[in-house]
Amino acid sequence: MSAPADVTARLARLFVYPVKSCAGVEVREAPLLETGLDLDRAWMLVDEQGAFVTQRQLPRMALVKPQLKLHEVVLRAPGMLALHLAIDTVEAPVRVRLWDDEVPAFDMGDIAAQWFTDFLGRKLRLVRFDPDHRRLSNAKWTQGAEALNQFSDGFPLLVVGTASLDQLNAKLAAAGHAPVGIERFRPNLVLDGLEAHDEDSLDLIRIGTDEGEVQLRPVKPCPRCPIPNIDPATAAIDPVVTDTLQGYRRNDVVGGRVSFGMNAIMVAGIEATLRVGQAVRANYRFD
Repeated sequence: MSAPADVTARLARLFVYPVKSCAGVEVREAPLLETGLDLDRAWMLVDEQGAFVTQRQLPRMALVKPQLKLHEVVLRAPGMLALHLAIDTVEAPVRVRLWDDEVPAFDMGDIAAQWFTDFLGRKLRLVRFDPDHRRLSNAKWTQGAEALNQFSDGFPLLVVGTASLDQLNAKLAAAGHAPVGIERFRPNLVLDGLEAHDEDSLDLIRIGTDEGEVQLRPVKPCPRCPIPNIDPATAAIDPVVTDTLQGYRRNDVVGGRVSFGMNAIMVAGIEATLRVGQAVRANYRFD
């Protein structure tokens, strides 16, 4: 019999973001790899200097919607023909910059570059992460554990509870604003059954899968940039989300910035498959 848990929940939604800062793909199941969910942040846009770009500079990236197929990712955007990316095809090796990291990658060719350049109005290249490279999450937060990720901002997984979004939407409604969707916060795992922001206080998150128990450890509150202010359906910007969070979600753990959701690393269960509906158990962390 499993040991009793402080919290029981369920895996309510799963999201993969094939191209960093473009729209996510909601999936029913996803293999858990050493770097996070399969194909998550496997591609990224860079400028002419090889530095990454996101919705922070180009909000219209939110309108690029991927579709996952067996051997390719299909990207669609308003007014554009679909761009097909073969999952196992790359072109020239390059070096790119992501925050303080310089990492090896593969350029995806002139057609992909022109597609993004045309849609976003800025000269860009699309690159694929080099799977032979080991990009490590910040050891200060992982307590020395080697946690790999691809082109994510810093950690392989982001966990958010539905109750956290419900609380935000209640505050927005009280101020006369429309509700927002969880997509603005770009989680990988969405958990039902927690109290609002319980994910901040969990120790080990245990998820039962067909292959055995997956164990995830939340390690760092996710400090929020302005991206949640961008409407994923229109790319319109309204600061009301960040302004509302400023009233109750300033977090001293991340230097007084607003936080929403928890970055997490894998402890056990790599190569298991996460599926919507799986049972989740966790205990509270008492620091």
